[in-house]
Amino acid sequence: MDITVVICTYDGASRLPNVFNRLADQVFTADIAWNILVVDNNSQDQTAQVVRQYQGQPDFADKLQYAFEPKQGLAFARRCAVQAASGELLAFLDDDNLPDLGWVQAVYEFGQQHPEAGAYGSQIIGGYEVDPPPDFERIACFLAVIDRGSQPFRYDLLDRWLFPAGAGLVVRRRAWLTAVPRQPKLSGVSAQALTGKGEDIETLSYLRKAGWPIWHNPKMQIEHMIGRDRMTPGYLLALFQGVGLSRYHTRMVRFRPWQQPLAVVAYGLNDLRCWLQYYMTHFSQRSSIVIQCELTLRYYSLLSPFYSFFQRLANLIDQVWAAGWSVAQVDSS
Repeated sequence: MDITVVICTYDGASRLPNVFNRLADQVFTADIAWNILVVDNNSQDQTAQVVRQYQGQPDFADKLQYAFEPKQGLAFARRCAVQAASGELLAFLDDDNLPDLGWVQAVYEFGQQHPEAGAYGSQIIGGYEVDPPPDFERIACFLAVIDRGSQPFRYDLLDRWLFPAGAGLVVRRRAWLTAVPRQPKLSGVSAQALTGKGEDIETLSYLRKAGWPIWHNPKMQIEHMIGRDRMTPGYLLALFQGVGLSRYHTRMVRFRPWQQPLAVVAYGLNDLRCWLQYYMTHFSQRSSIVIQCELTLRYYSLLSPFYSFFQRLANLIDQVWAAGWSVAQVDSS
């Protein structure tokens, strides 16, 4: 199989048909062996039934596969996909991503032209249910709306730690299996929780650290459908809080263990300087939701190492408590 289009979804029953229909209408100029894999990340709606319904249609006969991942979190769903997929190239779509009719063809052609590429990302436009707030383009990339030009380029030659979005991302399966750990540090978006954001940066950081080039492919174009609920201040601020709290893990991937304490101090001082400087510069504009989001990102980036420490401490206490409870149960019996 050349390509497996992977759709990781949580409660996607109402959104998946639009993606399936767009995939059914793909146009090809070459003979490409491809299939579709839906990873159901513990959905509570009719997602499984919708997939079964489409599996019975002629356009999807023997092409549409289904896998269930009970552990909540996009990072776990994607790892499930890597194990279940049969394609050399894993082309990831979210359940609110509508690919252009030549998207699968563009995935294949770029993979053939750049066999050394470990991953490459799409050009993404926003399909907004309501108008975004003023200056939204400054933060649009955090909602996977990315326009990085009409020419392909290698990300590391532009900026060492700039990456494509996870929506519309293509990863060479061999690269993932050789570079990405089985257990993620960040769980990714989990149901409606945003505190695990950053799983895509974590994955791509492992690929880059292992020497796999990462590219931008402007011929792969998708539309990211963004509902009115994602334009509310509550959602946007929660999103930027989650991204900020993930910064410790996504940054530490770059360093060896002995370098990490020094990196934490250096990043901490820089984050404090950036937050204070930004706050003072934009104090009079703090009613703007875009300014609030940018302040939130800087503030929670500063808190990220402390958040990670207390998370690890809580997990350790839970493990010790569980071990002690097990011993007590054995002794009582």
